[in-house]
Amino acid sequence: MRSTDLDQIIDDAFHEISSSKQNYDPTIQFSEKGIVKNVSAGIATVTGLPGTGFEELLEFPNNLYGMAFNLDVDEIGVVLLGRNDQLQAGDPVLRTHRVADIPVGEGLIGRVVDSLGNPMDDKGPISFQQRYPIERPAPPIMSREAVNAPLQTGIKVIDAIIPIGRGQRELILGDRQTGKTSIAIDTILNQHDKNVLCVYCAIGQRTAAVATIISELQEKGAMEYTVVVFSEGNSSPGLQYLTPYAATSIAEYFMEQGRDVLIVYDDLTKHARAYRELSLLLRRPPGREAFPGDIFYIHSRLLERSTHLNKANGDGSLTALPIIETQAQDISAYIPTNIISITDGQIYLSPKLFELGLLPAVDIGMSVSRVGGKAQLRAYRKIAGNLKLAYAQSEELETFSRFGTRLDADTQKMIERGKRIRMIFKQPEMEPVSVPEQLLVLIALIHGVFDTVPLDKVTKAETLIKRKSSHLPDEVLRRIFASEPLNKEDERTIVSLAKEAIVNIPELNSYE
Repeated sequence: MRSTDLDQIIDDAFHEISSSKQNYDPTIQFSEKGIVKNVSAGIATVTGLPGTGFEELLEFPNNLYGMAFNLDVDEIGVVLLGRNDQLQAGDPVLRTHRVADIPVGEGLIGRVVDSLGNPMDDKGPISFQQRYPIERPAPPIMSREAVNAPLQTGIKVIDAIIPIGRGQRELILGDRQTGKTSIAIDTILNQHDKNVLCVYCAIGQRTAAVATIISELQEKGAMEYTVVVFSEGNSSPGLQYLTPYAATSIAEYFMEQGRDVLIVYDDLTKHARAYRELSLLLRRPPGREAFPGDIFYIHSRLLERSTHLNKANGDGSLTALPIIETQAQDISAYIPTNIISITDGQIYLSPKLFELGLLPAVDIGMSVSRVGGKAQLRAYRKIAGNLKLAYAQSEELETFSRFGTRLDADTQKMIERGKRIRMIFKQPEMEPVSVPEQLLVLIALIHGVFDTVPLDKVTKAETLIKRKSSHLPDEVLRRIFASEPLNKEDERTIVSLAKEAIVNIPELNSYE
């Protein structure tokens, strides 16, 4: 190479260096970096991040995130949101300057996601409009409206005796294996073509059990209007703790769009246990029955987010069906009493009724709805009072008759009426009953149509009567769905249809 060429190359290099030096604009970027002090089951202690806020997301190596939960003077207790088998003391931690959030939008309908909004159904990435914080304040009182529209469950005993309104919080509680989840799933199935979106929130459940429920929802076409938010039983306690809050944020998005939404929390007993585990690992002092003192607050701030918004805020509603598992029928235990005091009523499922095969095993005497009666269709109100009174009287008289007391004809008739009420309230799973069918059967019941039917033929007679619902006059149907009271003529029409349904069946009229 000639010397002149070499000189030119050197001159060009120095010129580039000089130009870059003149154009260089130095910037300083601050980043807060902490260190993992120690790691335990689902929990990490971090030092060196004094500016961290409560519930802020912190980033760990291997794409692991955690949520700041305990803000002490010298260290931070972090709830880990994922597997921590590769995390160890000394690893770096970075602030994200944002709180835990979840994707929300129409794209979630029909999908199964985890507590952080990650898909769990092999249908590809989630399409979403925006992200909502997992923890959000409840709507203020001035943004709310009274509960004034019914949420039909399709379950006769609930719609008639313990009605639920849109925007209400109705607790379902009972011992293990008494049918709590079945009531919630039947309610979801009954929302088909009723313009109600549903969110099923499974907290710490077995994967096989949730897969079965999802399969049933798909088979009945209910996944077309349902979102499933799921945390497995073997997932970290942090993910189980976040699950109901994440599900509620998804439901709130639709409520704020003016939609009616139903959310099922299955179940908050497991949620309370996950929070107790986190609290004990973080060395928070336990209180009554070993639960931390703020266990009431975590459930009250969750359930307060369910409401009916007024017209100025879209007129949407969020109805909550929290589920609680009792032990040995003890509804006065700490967690059940907490949720009972937060909610607007409870549906109690009795193991004794379950063992007798009276399903759903709803104990009418221990169940109550403190709001739904005001939202109930008016056609139900008259018969609901009569049914509840007749059933309660017959139970008392039935207990009295076990002592061998001789009963007069009127008393015997009341006992027999009560037995038929109990039989009518029996209902198979996943077979919701429409409003006209329910009213046809229940009005026939209080007018004595079933009194001459043998007890073992009541179910068959009920099926025949329900088929007559298609013969109800249009004016009667209009009054029913417009929540107008039925007049005497309407009741006579209904009773006449019921009698007509069973009049040609000799074995149904042979009982005296």
